Amino acid sequence: MSARNNTCIVGLTWGDEAKGKIVDILSAEHDLCVRYNGGNNAGHTVAFEGETYKLHLVPSGLFHPNVTCVIGGGLVVDPKVLLEEIANYEGAATGLRGRLLVSSRAHTIWPWHKKLEALSEKYLGKGKIGTTLRGIGPAYGDKANRVTAIRMGRFLAPHDLEQAVRQIVETKNRIFTGVFGEEPLEADAVWDEYAAYGQQLAPMIADTTAYLHEALAAGKRILFEGAQGTLLDIDHGTYPYVTSSSASAAGVWPGTGVPAREIGRILGVVKAYTTRVGEGPFPTELTGDIGSQIREQGNEYGTTTGRPRRCGWLDTFAIRYAAQVNGLDDIVITLLDVLSGLPDLRICTGYRLDGRRLEAFPACPGALAEAEPLLEDMEPWSDDITGVRKFDDLPEAAKAYVNRVEELVGAPVRIISVGPDRQQTIFRE
Repeated sequence: MSARNNTCIVGLTWGDEAKGKIVDILSAEHDLCVRYNGGNNAGHTVAFEGETYKLHLVPSGLFHPNVTCVIGGGLVVDPKVLLEEIANYEGAATGLRGRLLVSSRAHTIWPWHKKLEALSEKYLGKGKIGTTLRGIGPAYGDKANRVTAIRMGRFLAPHDLEQAVRQIVETKNRIFTGVFGEEPLEADAVWDEYAAYGQQLAPMIADTTAYLHEALAAGKRILFEGAQGTLLDIDHGTYPYVTSSSASAAGVWPGTGVPAREIGRILGVVKAYTTRVGEGPFPTELTGDIGSQIREQGNEYGTTTGRPRRCGWLDTFAIRYAAQVNGLDDIVITLLDVLSGLPDLRICTGYRLDGRRLEAFPACPGALAEAEPLLEDMEPWSDDITGVRKFDDLPEAAKAYVNRVEELVGAPVRIISVGPDRQQTIFRE
């Protein structure tokens, strides 16, 4: 089967683009749904038949009973959170435990990771990154450090793992007590708790790289699900205010073992406006009444943390950069309905810095913080569009807005979301 049958869904901004809904919809056309980066700092929301499900680790294709869900080796997995999520949703996701695979190469999150992240953010004060405090960064740090890292596959050899855990707890306790003056962790309690998690997860742990290559050889259709967004990518995002993994489409290869040539189509997801959670520069941020109106109409509060999101005009200059990094084929615009009823509507077409227009998206956070957004006025609309299912039925101003996004980014808009439910979706050929 042609690689064109394999699709990657990636966020084009700072995450929270409503990728979960799009992955859920497109999973119906695929055989496998594969998460390739991040951890339970992700929050993907799926809504259908009057129910809303908030996911953090399990791929968003779980509600399609014929789809195999794979957690790739590029993730860091909190075993406790994963088991809680499985228990919460296995009633709605038929046969989930039998069609969920967790890579033996995925790294794991332990109590010392969460404790270290909380202490680090506390002592950084105003210089903090603004993390979700889920232990993601320290887990990826241990992955690079190697000697204090634990992969999922080690749960399959618990006797060897116990000794490693005790050694790591001893090492981390020196940091907690000596550097931070905090209480140490108890190795017995940590091991007893996580050994039990390992026993429950063992039937799902597998060599998913080999499994995915077998699926490719059999002509299976694979949907790759990115977490966070390109502007949070560890290499290509607005560093240092980024996540700790490869959040662009480039993360598929290291995160799953599937080579880039096997990805046929890359869909980039953006909201009809821009949001950001945590610290870091945000050129189009709105701090007044319109920003508050967008936040309330869009329910812009973090799926994972509940934190209010910072809201601003759609930044097509940043999105065009993200489209280049990802080799984008098509755009998905979500939450277009949230713009209905705004008194004014603008779109960012570029940045000016020190009196000159920038040609490229700035890599330096200082330059991004000082950049002035170049805003173009668009005609607002007041119609409720949540019931629209055809592009031609949208208000003329809404159609003009979508068409302008295409012009500015340089890629076609193929899917438009006008509400959280599966049915509230417009498909364009």
